[in-house]
Amino acid sequence: MLLTVSKRLEFSASRRLFVRDWNNAENLAALGPETSARYGTGRNYVAYFVFSGAVDPGTGMLMNISEIKERVGQVLHDGFDHKFLNEDNPAFANVPPTAENVARELFTAAAPLFKDGQAELVACHLSESNDRSATFYANGNCEGNYWFEFSAARQTMSPQLSDAENEKLFGDAASPFGHCHNYRSRLTFTSADGLLRKYEPISHCLNMLRDELDHKNLNREVAGLTNQPITTETLARYIHQRASESVAADRVRLHERPDFFAEYWGDAKFFLGLQAPFSAAHCLHREQLSPEENVALYGKCNNARGHGHLYLTEATVGGELDERSGTLMSLDILNDGIVAALEPWRNKHLDLEMAEFRGRPSTGENIVQSLWPRFDSRLDGRLIRLRLWETANNRFTLRKK
Repeated sequence: MLLTVSKRLEFSASRRLFVRDWNNAENLAALGPETSARYGTGRNYVAYFVFSGAVDPGTGMLMNISEIKERVGQVLHDGFDHKFLNEDNPAFANVPPTAENVARELFTAAAPLFKDGQAELVACHLSESNDRSATFYANGNCEGNYWFEFSAARQTMSPQLSDAENEKLFGDAASPFGHCHNYRSRLTFTSADGLLRKYEPISHCLNMLRDELDHKNLNREVAGLTNQPITTETLARYIHQRASESVAADRVRLHERPDFFAEYWGDAKFFLGLQAPFSAAHCLHREQLSPEENVALYGKCNNARGHGHLYLTEATVGGELDERSGTLMSLDILNDGIVAALEPWRNKHLDLEMAEFRGRPSTGENIVQSLWPRFDSRLDGRLIRLRLWETANNRFTLRKK
């Protein structure tokens, strides 16, 4: 199992996507229309710094997450926030500040700051807009993400099932009158050599997918889906197949609503993810420490009266796709399993009412580790990843390696 802790930080900057040795046509084809912004154009960036390591059983923490903001904040202040990256940050003097390159430079600048601790910076994820993000990893791999949206109608069903079987499996979604979703899809491309993915072929691919899927009846108007099971899983696979005819995408994520998604990876792996919130109170405290030591360790989270969060969980399951129905797992089974796992925790004071935290700090690390067996046992042992947001800025993730 791999546990990670992520801290979300924001900064604003301007940049020009431009390579001096290329002519205007080459820059446009590789970097897109923003290359014409001679004096730069802006972004409100969101960066996630992701750490991994062993949890200290005494403190319940992989690391003190407040230290991330303190240390990385100086990096952002000095080289990124409210800067024209091309001219104010030497790293981009001869390298275009694409999302991938900025993510890499953030990682490179931040990683040495944590060499003195048990936790190691393993990734930096950077979102520069709703349509574009990138992740740089400690092993040198980099992922570029491109999002696109479309609206479409569909009848969730499989022609290989009877009407009764479709209704039993898909409920109201199997109605022949159909229903609609505002879909949001992400294409991910991985590079191990730092080579830039050119704007022109990817833009062409995204436009092709929009033209084919947007404002269509998926069962009747998309030739490649005719007489196929129409589910979120099979639609994610179809998008991957169509995209890979022009650009080799590594994986596709498809949201049919903000809290539910399917993923398809190029090696025929399927995943389903669903989010669910729960409210709870807690107080971070160690009986072995003095009041002063507890405050020094946990800060305002040591409030003796407790404090609370509207936590958000995200459970991702994986496994074999049932080709006959086009499903990985029934959405009802996924939803019901998550609801059952969370129900005992809802509106509780975790330290006072939950056995898992008697003598054990209710840190995000310990919470996500305690939730894993509850989720996995109710999801047929198919849990692949469990995420927990304590706040929008603090995320804890446990996953199978």
